[in-house]
Amino acid sequence: MSRSHSEQPQKNPQLPAKQTAREKGSEPCSGTMDPGVCALELLGFFLSLAAWLCSLATTIMPQWLTLSTDLLPTESYELGLWETCVVQDLGGMECRPYDSLLGLPPDIKLARILMCLAVAMGLLGVLLPIPGLHLINSCCCDNERSAKRVLKMLGGVFCFLAGALGLVPVSYIAHLTVLRFFDESVPDVVPRWEFGNALFCGWAAGFLQLVAGVLLVTSCLCVQGHHHHPCAARRRPPARAAECSGKRTEYV
Repeated sequence: MSRSHSEQPQKNPQLPAKQTAREKGSEPCSGTMDPGVCALELLGFFLSLAAWLCSLATTIMPQWLTLSTDLLPTESYELGLWETCVVQDLGGMECRPYDSLLGLPPDIKLARILMCLAVAMGLLGVLLPIPGLHLINSCCCDNERSAKRVLKMLGGVFCFLAGALGLVPVSYIAHLTVLRFFDESVPDVVPRWEFGNALFCGWAAGFLQLVAGVLLVTSCLCVQGHHHHPCAARRRPPARAAECSGKRTEYV
């Protein structure tokens, strides 16, 4: 009997410590955030990804402007940022890149620069929020929470910049096309360029990137509004249980 009483105070105090260590190490922080905030950041991330793909397609597509004439009804012309194409009704398509960069019109040069910047900003807007998503979690530290908010905030800002940079060249090309289409100094016989599919894709990309930026920034502001830390609150009961168990062993 004396041996059993002497061994119990040595073994019992270690058990609560092991249990609390396991609970601290294995306790996830996935359920500490409002589901609405998680939905906002996920929706913003997927919208930014879709917007970046649309922006990339807009930059590559040669269908910025289209032209068809009555003299050659079987052929139509397409103008892009990198090449011009001739499309036939039978399904054939022949494209030719621009000969020199210095010989390009000023509107095409400006559209090239801004669309390349929009694609680069949009890529940053997609990659930066990934470590800041609530689903990608490693611990419940306050430093990591603040780092996640900063990454998501930066992702939202880059989405805003990408949306603005993408809308400017598309709208500018569309504005020039409208002015040239209704130019009275040009005879009616001369064919005129019209809107291509790339312009509509660019407008959709810019709008989606602006919405994605709003959602990401809103999710950061909602997270900053929570002053309590549920993870720290959930860690306290095991410590109290350890103290109670330690007191019980002392009386034994």
